[in-house]
Amino acid sequence: MSNFNWKVGSSNYQILRTGCFPYIKYHCSRKEEEDLVVSDKFMRFIKVLNLGIPCLLYGLAATQLIRHEEVVYTTKGPVIIYFLLPEHKGSLY
Repeated sequence: MSNFNWKVGSSNYQILRTGCFPYIKYHCSRKEEEDLVVSDKFMRFIKVLNLGIPCLLYGLAATQLIRHEEVVYTTKGPVIIYFLLPEHKGSLY
C-alpha cells in the first residue's frame, strides 16, 4: 500500500510511502481517519505508469545525500533509521 491509515492508540496517522531503492521513503501525518482507497490506487497507478524510474533515481541520489542515522531498538532487534538532516528533539513552538 502507498497511502493508508495507521491507528496508534487513540490517534490516527496517514502514511504515504514508496520504495526508493535501497530505501523506503515515507511521510506520516497525524490526521482524522479518511477513506484512502482511491488515493492509494492512484499512487500505485502513477508508480506503474512511470516504471518506478523516479523512485529509483531518488533512492540512488539519497545514498549520496543521507548523512544522519539513528538506531531504534525494537523487540525484534535494532533498526537503523536514516535522515537527510538530524531530527529536532524539542518542540518548535
